[in-house]
Amino acid sequence: MEPVSISAQRGTLEDPEVVQNVPGHVIPILEREFDDFKTEAGKFLAGDTPEDEFIKFRLKQGVYGQRQPDVQMIRVKLPFGGITPEQMESFADVIEKYVPLNKGHITTRQNVQMHHIPLPQVEQAIRELAESGLSSREGCGNTVRNVTGDPWAGVAADELFDMTPYVGAYVRYFVRHPTTQAMPRKIKTAFDGSEQGRAIAEIHDIAYQARVREVDPGDGTPAREVRGAQMLVGGGTSIMPRKAPVLYEWVGLDDGEYLKIAEAVFRIFDRQDWLRVNRARARIKVFVDKYGIDELRRQVEEELKGDWVAERDFSVEHRLFVDDARESAPAPPQSYGSPNGDVNDFERFRRANVQPQKQDGFVTVEVKVTRGDLTPEQLRGLAQIVRSHAGGYARTTVQQNLLLRWVRHESVYDVWRALSELGLGDAGSREIDDVVSCPGTDSCKLGITSSMGLNQAVQERIEEMRLSDPLTRDIHIKMSGCPNGCAQHHVADIGFYGASIKVGEHTIPAYIPHVGGVYEGAEVAFGQRLKLRLPAKRVPEAIERWIRHYEAAREDGEAWGAFTQRVGTGELEALVKDLSMPVDFGLETMNEFIDWNRNVPYEVQRGEGECAV
Repeated sequence: MEPVSISAQRGTLEDPEVVQNVPGHVIPILEREFDDFKTEAGKFLAGDTPEDEFIKFRLKQGVYGQRQPDVQMIRVKLPFGGITPEQMESFADVIEKYVPLNKGHITTRQNVQMHHIPLPQVEQAIRELAESGLSSREGCGNTVRNVTGDPWAGVAADELFDMTPYVGAYVRYFVRHPTTQAMPRKIKTAFDGSEQGRAIAEIHDIAYQARVREVDPGDGTPAREVRGAQMLVGGGTSIMPRKAPVLYEWVGLDDGEYLKIAEAVFRIFDRQDWLRVNRARARIKVFVDKYGIDELRRQVEEELKGDWVAERDFSVEHRLFVDDARESAPAPPQSYGSPNGDVNDFERFRRANVQPQKQDGFVTVEVKVTRGDLTPEQLRGLAQIVRSHAGGYARTTVQQNLLLRWVRHESVYDVWRALSELGLGDAGSREIDDVVSCPGTDSCKLGITSSMGLNQAVQERIEEMRLSDPLTRDIHIKMSGCPNGCAQHHVADIGFYGASIKVGEHTIPAYIPHVGGVYEGAEVAFGQRLKLRLPAKRVPEAIERWIRHYEAAREDGEAWGAFTQRVGTGELEALVKDLSMPVDFGLETMNEFIDWNRNVPYEVQRGEGECAV
């Protein structure tokens, strides 16, 4: 490995480029930060900077260490999931140059991650991504992370109003903000304009759900509609799953009140030195769990009396992300294709992946992205589809998919054909075979099991089962490679997290199941944990048994969640009890001791997450 030159000029945090309302371009780019990164990486590689000091620096640039030595993960923030065709092509170029796995990975928080990049190449990668407006700034570290939004915002018939502009202002206010650079832990935020909960607001540290009030001006003119939000604080998953309670039933949006109260919360959180002692529990939810939401509200009211309030500019007008998507929507096509011999496949795709927008004549098309992974060829192909058939930009989703918006109804067949040529034309987005997982031991220091390998095995088993029942296909399966829950297994219909089973001197990779979680379409609920550990290689069989039992024993029209509540966890445990029994280590049982997509006996190799540094 060649050392990086340490003679690069020092950068500064001054003079960001002018913020433009280009779709997908939300975070101002500071070119000199890339000079800083090159300099600091060079000093670290030369042995002039202690590792813990350098880690703190690079995490703020969205660069995270992996379980593999000498390589990094870059987490690129896509606020509300927005991504332009030019940015897709930028990802493709950078992946081809610097990413050995030749893929980008969509996360459950709408980021795109790239793995196994050697440190000397990271600076050039993030610099090249920035040319298209992409930023990894504060994608990691004890900062305000990427802000999740409803991918259907602005086009959904069920939303009160589009929260996207206010997401933009929130991101632009808090990125590089001095209050949010070294908090006890990270902050995850969500904005949602619909009661369907497509951004899963309740599991976030802080979240805003759209509300509307009628205000009488008092001058004889008609009442006017004012936009605001219900503000939630203190949600999260991991080892202490909590739903965020309501801090305020109403905070203003257009007056910037939501920014002011958020900063008050962050200032209070930042002062909790007792939370810094154990970083695994250093989240706002722990504060709320200990003192209660009423006490947090009392402290916020006191905080708002401080001198700092007068020193801030909370106005949102110059920060809003304002983009008229209709202007970039395609004109009616002069000609368009229609299904011929492949009518059945297309009709299933249309039923499962296509939804009408509230704007007449337009639909959204959800692209099912297997395990969230996209190759450079797929990214470039998607860019062309967006340019030809969709609006100015697409959005990533919490299901690790990609949503095309502003597609003309007449163009759906042409879009499906183009997606199929890229290997992305499968039906069933957000259905039972659209399995969600985190990277697990493929790259994560905290990973215990190969959740990506299990994802593939489960998807293959489900496809072999040829499930067609609509209620069964509505089941969502998610798996995390450790208890932290990056795949959001707590809220899945069937969820798993990585664990292990000790057998003498040997260890079996295993998973602990949860059933009955809810994350969309109704009030968020955490699944019930089953009292067993399933060897990783037996999880697909367990899933099949549960599904077959559900189809045979459910009541008429009974959804999976209601079924699990009625029959109870004991019945589901009994169905797979034999699968949870470990076996002795030997030649005939060796497969049990090898994780999915691996070829050597399993060992638990769990490191410390870098945000604890």
